[in-house]
Amino acid sequence: MTNEENLKVTGKIIAKAWADEGYKARLLADPAAVLTAEGVDLPAGITFRVVEDTAAVQTLVLPARPADLSDDDLDTAAGGFLSGFCPAF
Repeated sequence: MTNEENLKVTGKIIAKAWADEGYKARLLADPAAVLTAEGVDLPAGITFRVVEDTAAVQTLVLPARPADLSDDDLDTAAGGFLSGFCPAF
């Protein structure tokens, strides 16, 4: 699935969760089943979690560090990324 297709599916899932409490409950309880039902190919052996932001709780996802990223690369990337970082909250 392309990045654009993933964005469309993700948007569809979010919209359905906002509109349907039962769907949202299933998504929170068993995201892999819901994602599969929506046509998302899930890699074997990967666990998926869905968390819901609220007015009082916001989630920042910390991606896994790429295995081939050196400490120097990390310093350069962090400096470039953080200087343009603007949280939405």
